[in-house]
Amino acid sequence: MTVSSAPVVRKAVIPAAGLGTRFLPATKSVPKEMLPVIDRPAIQIVVEEAIAAGIDDILIISSPYKKVMEDHFDRAFELEHRLLAKGKDVEVDALRAIGDRAQVHFVRQGEPMGLGHAVSMARRHVGDEPFAVMLPDDIMVDDGVLLRGMIDALADTGASVVALKAFPLSEISSYGCAAHEAPVAGSPLVTITGLVEKPRAEDAPSNLAVMGRYVFTPAIFDHLATTRPGVGGEIQLTDAMDRLMRADGMSGYVFSVGRYDIGQKQDFLRATVELALEHPELGPDFAEFLADLVKRRQS
Repeated sequence: MTVSSAPVVRKAVIPAAGLGTRFLPATKSVPKEMLPVIDRPAIQIVVEEAIAAGIDDILIISSPYKKVMEDHFDRAFELEHRLLAKGKDVEVDALRAIGDRAQVHFVRQGEPMGLGHAVSMARRHVGDEPFAVMLPDDIMVDDGVLLRGMIDALADTGASVVALKAFPLSEISSYGCAAHEAPVAGSPLVTITGLVEKPRAEDAPSNLAVMGRYVFTPAIFDHLATTRPGVGGEIQLTDAMDRLMRADGMSGYVFSVGRYDIGQKQDFLRATVELALEHPELGPDFAEFLADLVKRRQS
């Protein structure tokens, strides 16, 4: 019997140490990642996505001001006891669901030195294994389909994989952009040949923007260790990715649906409304309310 030697991705890293200044004053005492999207904090949706993709070991890069995140993923024995005493077994099952399916760990980034530095802090935890990086400003509501596809792509190619999504060139300056070879018909994969951070529309090498999902080989850590601080004295993940691509190659996984951007107030509101409309319990009544609200505002 032949045993596959393809790497299995079982660890994810979620950088969540940012200050969330775009959402002040709400984020003065509540981490942005803990702001609720309907009935779950945003970061829980990201963790659930990792679990749905088969990952059972999750490291969250936090900060000294975000202990509430650690508390959220810990057991709440007194609360569970009170709920059970009231016969609220369903609620208790919901509280325990993540802990029963994955281990969630935390490490604190004491100083804000950039996304690259945050990812580099996972080196000891990850070890010599491929791993996923998931940025919590992007939430994916797709039952882990995108991340599973990226993990499979790394197993097939042996190279790191980054998620890409097409945008109008008028919007591309808000994102990292990927230069790439011509895609193979019927495949979501493209070979990346260059990475450009927030190019002007006229300078963009393509219309494919880098999204907040990555599956890296452990070689990324060596490149992060030798990447010098860039703008603002921060270590940029994109710089290390560019060096990794040149050394070992890198694939892009092109997708089109399931992503919600919650990094800006307007986008957070849009995501909340769209997900509320898809909610099995809230959706129908909420859709009726919105339709009535629009009619009244137009009259």
